[in-house]
Amino acid sequence: MRNTFIKALTLAAAKNPKIVLIVGDLGYSVIEDFQEKFPDRFYNAGICEQNMASMAAGLASEGYHVFIYSIANFPTFRCAEQLRNDVGYHSLPVTVVTVGGGLSYGNLGYSHHAIQDLGLMRLFPEFVIASPGDPLETEMCLNYLLQNPGPSYLRLKKAGEPNFNTNLKILSPGIWNEILASKNNKIFLTTSGGLNLAQQYIKLNEFENYGIYSLPIWGAQYKTYQEQQLNQFDEIISVEDHLLDCGFGSWLRESITNPNTHLKLKHKALSKDVIGKVGSEDYLLNKGGLKL
Repeated sequence: MRNTFIKALTLAAAKNPKIVLIVGDLGYSVIEDFQEKFPDRFYNAGICEQNMASMAAGLASEGYHVFIYSIANFPTFRCAEQLRNDVGYHSLPVTVVTVGGGLSYGNLGYSHHAIQDLGLMRLFPEFVIASPGDPLETEMCLNYLLQNPGPSYLRLKKAGEPNFNTNLKILSPGIWNEILASKNNKIFLTTSGGLNLAQQYIKLNEFENYGIYSLPIWGAQYKTYQEQQLNQFDEIISVEDHLLDCGFGSWLRESITNPNTHLKLKHKALSKDVIGKVGSEDYLLNKGGLKL
């Protein structure tokens, strides 16, 4: 996903001189093409995420669409105040891009596990959340953010993710993307790494007739679109590589006004048992109750 993002951003920057990329002293072997082609629009802020966010806000206030890029927890939790006050409050076109969503950096330990980031970012009502599940959704999410600049959060996995979408033309915020049609009017609804997990779940006999939908673009302002879509199905199981509390499934429940709809909605999310564990992503997903 990160390679897809950088490639697409570099192509966009060739057409739009207002695109700026700031990195937090990482991304090497990935960001060099952008750096070499647009050296006057590339900055390495160092390991100073709070300064990076405020610097981005300053540039954005002068008309630039600024992308800040780092490992998932660092440009979110470390600079939450700057994102809230400098970017969100002023509705500035800053896109926080994180790599390593969920447990992608499992072996690097809890400091690198992004399993509460969606909870933090969805607290900021101005921010659009873009959490693609494969490279094609990544490109579509970036296209949307470029066409609709504003406070936004682009959550990427790490590298090597397969494409599950085959014919995706456009993504609309708050609207579910059908990936596999349901045979029994029951579906998995995914965001981010949940898409890969749902592809594994449907191989089980109990889920073989379920469909798969994804919701890559969401946030506080798109809750009103959810209940009507939820009511189209007999059962929906949300899937996310994030803690259940304040995550994607919780956001869905907050979208519901009809109490009967709650009966249709179930969740697969990480349990708190994964906190503090170190190991591969598969090992940690298993510890958190998500792996088969």
